[in-house]
Amino acid sequence: MSRLDAAAASLLAHSSPLVPTSKSSGRYPLLCVLSSTLAVIGTSLSLLLLVLHSAPRPPPNYGNLFLSLASNDTAALHLRALTLHPHVAGTRANSLTAAYVRDALSSLSFPAHITPYSVLLSYPVHRSLSLSVPGRIDATSFALSQETYPNDPYASAAAEAIPTFYAYSASGSVSAEAVYANYGRKEDFAYLASRGVDVARKLALARYGMIHCEDIVRNARVAGATAAVVYTDPLQYGGAPGEGWFPNSRWLPPTGVQIGSLFRGEGDPTTPMWASSEGCERVSVEEAMATDDMPGIPALPVSASDAAEIHSALGGAAAPADWQGREGSPVYRLGPGPAILNLTYTGNDTMATIENVFAVIEGAEEPDRYVILGNHRDAWTFGAADPNSGTAAMIELAQRFSVMQKQGWRPRRTIILCSWDAEEYGLTGSTEWVEENREMLSSRAVAYLNVDVSVVGPVFRPSATPQLDELLQETTKLVQDPDNSSQTVYDSWVKSNISPMIERLGSGGSDFLAFVQHVGIPSTNMVFGEGPGYPVYHSLYDDFVWMEKFGDPGFRRHVAAASIWGLMALRLADEEIIPFSYMSYTVELEAYTKVVENEVRGTDISCSPLHNAIRALRKAATKVNGERKELQRQLLSNQLSKDSLKIRALNDRLMQAERAFTSREGLFKQEWFKHLVYGSSEQDDWESASYPGIVDAIASARSNSTKESWKFVQHEIHRVARAITQASVVLSGSLT
Repeated sequence: MSRLDAAAASLLAHSSPLVPTSKSSGRYPLLCVLSSTLAVIGTSLSLLLLVLHSAPRPPPNYGNLFLSLASNDTAALHLRALTLHPHVAGTRANSLTAAYVRDALSSLSFPAHITPYSVLLSYPVHRSLSLSVPGRIDATSFALSQETYPNDPYASAAAEAIPTFYAYSASGSVSAEAVYANYGRKEDFAYLASRGVDVARKLALARYGMIHCEDIVRNARVAGATAAVVYTDPLQYGGAPGEGWFPNSRWLPPTGVQIGSLFRGEGDPTTPMWASSEGCERVSVEEAMATDDMPGIPALPVSASDAAEIHSALGGAAAPADWQGREGSPVYRLGPGPAILNLTYTGNDTMATIENVFAVIEGAEEPDRYVILGNHRDAWTFGAADPNSGTAAMIELAQRFSVMQKQGWRPRRTIILCSWDAEEYGLTGSTEWVEENREMLSSRAVAYLNVDVSVVGPVFRPSATPQLDELLQETTKLVQDPDNSSQTVYDSWVKSNISPMIERLGSGGSDFLAFVQHVGIPSTNMVFGEGPGYPVYHSLYDDFVWMEKFGDPGFRRHVAAASIWGLMALRLADEEIIPFSYMSYTVELEAYTKVVENEVRGTDISCSPLHNAIRALRKAATKVNGERKELQRQLLSNQLSKDSLKIRALNDRLMQAERAFTSREGLFKQEWFKHLVYGSSEQDDWESASYPGIVDAIASARSNSTKESWKFVQHEIHRVARAITQASVVLSGSLT
C-alpha cells in the first residue's frame, strides 16, 4: 500500500464511527443536520478516493533511491575479491575474474553472458639486461624484478605476476652504447641531433612522464635506435627526497616497473578494420607483427634503481636542466656511451582467448535503445586501481539497480553493463565487440559511459563529448563529495581549478575509443585522481593495500564514482527526452577553428567553411532546444503521450547527430578512425587532438612546403565543414 492509499484508508477508518444510527430525523434535529453533513462528507471522501485512485501517481524518485543505496562495503568486498591474484588477459586467472563478474551480475537477476574472441596477445619468454663499462671487469646484470616488502600480504601471489616486459616487443639481442633521450618525444630526439648525438645503432634510454611507452619506442626506432629501455624516474613517481615509498607512502618503490603494450593500433592485430569473429579472415601473426603499428625493435621497461646505475655510467655532455632527475639523483648525461647495454628479449606472440562479460537490463518502452556502461577487467598485475576500482564500482551500482528493480523500477531504455577484456593490449575486447556490432550500435546506441580507473585520488576528472557536458555537471551537483560532506562533487570539481574542466575523447587511452572514433557514439569517461597518472601505475604495487591506504581509504570515492556513473545512466535511460545539449559543441568548435586560423595565418587557406557550418549547427541546436522545451511542456500538461512518435523522432535526431561528425572514408592514412572532430595526436596517441585531419595536414604542409600540401589543408577544412553541416541537418530534422 502506498503512502497515499494508507492516508486515505486511515481517514475513512477515523470517520466511520461518526455516522448517525437514529431512525428519526424529527426527534433529533441536531443529529439530522449532523447526519446530513456527515453524509455529504462521506460522499466527498468517496469521490476523493475515486479521484485519488484514478489519477496517475507521481513517479517514484529513483535517482534519490539510487543514491540512498550506496555501499562502501560492497565496493571494497568486490575489489578485494577481484585483486587476489594478478590477472593478465588470456590467462586462466583472468578467465576466473570473468566468471566472477558474470556470476556477480547474474546473482542480481540480470541476464549475463560471456562473449569470447580469439586474438593475438603477447607474453615474455626470456629477458635479460646487463651493463658493461670500459675499465670494469664484470658486467652488471639487472634482476628485472619488482621486490615485495616485509609482511606483504600479497607476497605469495606476487610470484604469479607476469615478468616485467612490453607486449609485442620485437624479439632479438642488441649490444650498443646507450644514449639518454629524456621523455622520448620527437623533440627530445631532435635535440639530441642538434647536439651532434647520433642515435643510430644505439640503445635509447628514456623515462616515462610525458608520453606513453608505445610512442617512446616508436620515436626511438624512427631516430635509428636498435633497442630501447624505458624507466620510471623518481622525479615523477618517487615523491620528494626522504618521503619514502609504498607501503609507507603512496610512491613507487625503487624496484617498481611500469609494464605496458607497444602496439599503436586498436583491437586484434590479426583483424585490422574488421571483427575477430569465429571463422573470420585474418592476417598471419608474422604479417601483423611486421606492420608499422608494432615497435619493430626490442624494448624493456626497467626500474628507477636500474636506471640510476645506467645513468651513473653514461658519459658525454650533461643533459639540460629540464632533462635531469630529482635531488639526489646522479647527473644525467647524454652519452653516447661509454656505457654499453646488452639487451635480449624473446617473446611469444600467440593467439589466445579473451572474454567480454555482459549483463542486460531490458528497457520497458524502448528496448531497442541502448545506454551502455563499460569498464575493462584485465590488469598487468593485481589491478586494484587500474582497472578493478572501476569494476568494483560497476558491480556496486548494479547492486543498486537490482534493489530498485525489486521495488518496481524498470528503465525506459535498455541498459547494458560491459566488462571488457584485453584493454591493456590495445583496447582489444571493446574494439572487437564494437566492430562486430557496428551497424546495430550505430542505429541503437544512445550513449557509452566508460570508467577505466575509477579512483586513484580525490579530484574528479571527467572527459566527454560536448553534448554530455550539461548532464555531467547536473549529475555531480547531486552527489556528495566523498572527502567533504559539506559540499557536492561539483563544488570540489570547480574549486580544483582544473582546466579544461572537461577533457575531450580524441585519445586512445581507454575503451571509449571505438565508440567515439569508430562509430560516433556520445560518450564519457571519468576518474577520481590527482593527475593523468598515479605512482604505482601498471606495477606490482597496484594492489588492494595501496588502494585501501592511499587511493581511497574508506572507499567513499568508489561510491561517489558509482553514483555519478549510475545517475547519468538513469537519466539517459529513463527520461522521455534524451538529455543532450549540442550548444556546448558549437562553443568548442569555434575555439578549435580559431586555433586553425592562427596556424594558417599568412597563407591562402580560408576557414570560412568552418565558420559557416558552425553557425548552421548553432541554429539547429537552438531549434532542437526549443522543441525539447515544448515537448516537455506538453508532457507535463498531459497533452502528449510518453510514447509519442514526436518524442521518438526528436531523440533519434539527438542520438544520430554525433554520428554525422564521422566520415566513411576515415582520417587520411588512418581509415579506421572515422571522427573528424576528435582524434589522437600523431605525437602521442593517448592525447586528444581536435580536427585531427586538419592538424596532420598542416604539419605535413609545413614540412613539405608545396602548393599541393597546402591545397590538401584546404581540402581537410572542407571535409570537416561538411561533417558539421551534416550534423546540423540531422539535428534540425529537416531535409534541404
